[in-house]
Amino acid sequence: MALPHTSTSSGTHKLLGLELLRFIATISVLLWHYPHFAYVADAPVDLVRSELPFYRVLFPFYELGEHGVVIFWCISGFIFFWKYSALVPDGAVDGWTFFVNRLSRLYPLHLATLLLVAGLQALYVAQHGFFFVYQSNDLAHFVAQLFMASDWLPPTGVSFNGPIWSVSIEVLVYAAFFLALRFVTASPLLNLAMILAGIASGTLVGKCFVFFYAGGLAAMARQSVADAPYRPKLEALAACAVVGIPLALRVSGIALAERAAALLLVYTPLLLFVCTTPLTLPKRVEDLLQAAGNMTYSCYLLHFPIQLMIALAFASWGQPIPYGSQLFWIGFMGLTLTAAYLTYAGFEAPAQRLIRRALLRKNEAGRIAPAPLPRH
Repeated sequence: MALPHTSTSSGTHKLLGLELLRFIATISVLLWHYPHFAYVADAPVDLVRSELPFYRVLFPFYELGEHGVVIFWCISGFIFFWKYSALVPDGAVDGWTFFVNRLSRLYPLHLATLLLVAGLQALYVAQHGFFFVYQSNDLAHFVAQLFMASDWLPPTGVSFNGPIWSVSIEVLVYAAFFLALRFVTASPLLNLAMILAGIASGTLVGKCFVFFYAGGLAAMARQSVADAPYRPKLEALAACAVVGIPLALRVSGIALAERAAALLLVYTPLLLFVCTTPLTLPKRVEDLLQAAGNMTYSCYLLHFPIQLMIALAFASWGQPIPYGSQLFWIGFMGLTLTAAYLTYAGFEAPAQRLIRRALLRKNEAGRIAPAPLPRH
């Protein structure tokens, strides 16, 4: 896991490296889901991953792109602790403001894509007799989706706009984050306790807690060394580790797929620490990185509806989807990124402003509560 030109910033320190990392994580999920074009019902048919477009260059995304979700969770934890760790315990941000900020950021596009996918899946099932990829598209799942609760309790099964499952889980973590920070403690010991409890649970919700609070520890570490004289040396050492760990793993021949979650739990907070090194960049580069970060949530929620529309179009033409074509790949990626950019500017940001103006009131000092952070 953003109004126009809102940045993940604390004072003048813009976290531009995180914007780039969020965008890369989004692309990784997009490429992980690219084989949807080969699906018949809920399984791929005659899919040869090594023959997917640009596989020799993009194979890490095709093979391990699902782990982009845990990177999102870790980034969210970093940003939330970076922004709110001092404001929530002091009462500067109350529960209502926090809730409205999250609602206005996440819900409008979720609702729009939920309704869109529900309509498109009705057309698809009329054509084929089964749904496209995600099969649990019934009333119970629809109601759960309406409340962003699709992965809290049964009924289980990925449904409608499937990628929303990770956001549904993260909403629970947001609530726990606010309550724990406000009423328990802001100590790093709470983060460690949450990480251990999440690991012990062995659940997807627990996994989200693990990476969210690991990201929070990275934010605390970054804030604790902000004015330290040894900060440049520490940043250089961390950068060497970020580069060296993947190289060492590649040389060692370790099977990453089997150990990815454990490795990412160590590697991602370290990567976040490096990516938040203060940078001075040309304004055009800053604006580009900011735009890339802003469009990540739209890209995440739009890519499956776009795939579904493409599948409907080719079925109506009586043609197979040419997903092995490099030209088709370029067209799909270009369409998705363009739609994400336009959706953020034309729908997400205006919807956020409208909801916040309607639901938030100025406080006694005449100031609007702090703006929320961008979300993946």
